[in-house]
Amino acid sequence: MPKSQFFRVATEGATTDGRNIDRATIEQIAATYNPKTYGARIWLEHIRGILPDSQFKAYGDVIAVKAEEVDTDNGKKLALFAQIEPTPELVAINKAKQKLYTSLEIQPDFADTAQPYLVGLGVTDSPASLGTEALKFSAARKQQSTNLFTSAVEVELEFEEQGIRLADAVKNLLSRFSNKSGADAAQFADISEAVQELAGHVVTANDNYADAVTRLEKAETALKATQDELAAFKAQMDEAPGNGPRRPAATGNDGAVQTEF
Repeated sequence: MPKSQFFRVATEGATTDGRNIDRATIEQIAATYNPKTYGARIWLEHIRGILPDSQFKAYGDVIAVKAEEVDTDNGKKLALFAQIEPTPELVAINKAKQKLYTSLEIQPDFADTAQPYLVGLGVTDSPASLGTEALKFSAARKQQSTNLFTSAVEVELEFEEQGIRLADAVKNLLSRFSNKSGADAAQFADISEAVQELAGHVVTANDNYADAVTRLEKAETALKATQDELAAFKAQMDEAPGNGPRRPAATGNDGAVQTEF
């Protein structure tokens, strides 16, 4: 499963419910977050579904976070960056330019530690400039009523290509033997070329899979629409004039042909 590069998920400032995420909160989240303690999952519009095949199932996991200063229109501010491990569905959604913004769900007093903790990451279509007005998250979407959602931040997910990293690792390993000569050097060169070609196929296969998921979702939507149209047409035909009960079939003889002698 691919991992994303680190991307910004929050900057110190306002949240969607009128509160404020300050520098200390971001520092504490970066210091305390540990997937082994409690893993923050990725949710569509912060809604937690209960069925594994629901549209509101989990779309991946936050595997790491870090804090760094960034330049803003109001000077330098502290931002939180996250690295995620998305499901193939989230990769396909992102490639389709949907749900391009993220919003943190923070629990201010996690497990009675008196420290804030990242308990979820929402993906949404509401941009950061409209975040405090457009995102009207109800308490029902929160694990605890005291939790807060940060304003949505636009992100461009860049995923680490597993095949490329594999090729680089093997290439680095083979470089240790670069001082060999003759037949050995030729063999190592052939192996390196073969591994890089294989890595390219792995990357292509990942892209093809994501594209296939997108096409399948579109096909399912089209099939559902066709089924609905056929059902409506059948109901219309059943109610049309002339489609009443049919006359019973004649049963006067056994179907044998009689002739005169």
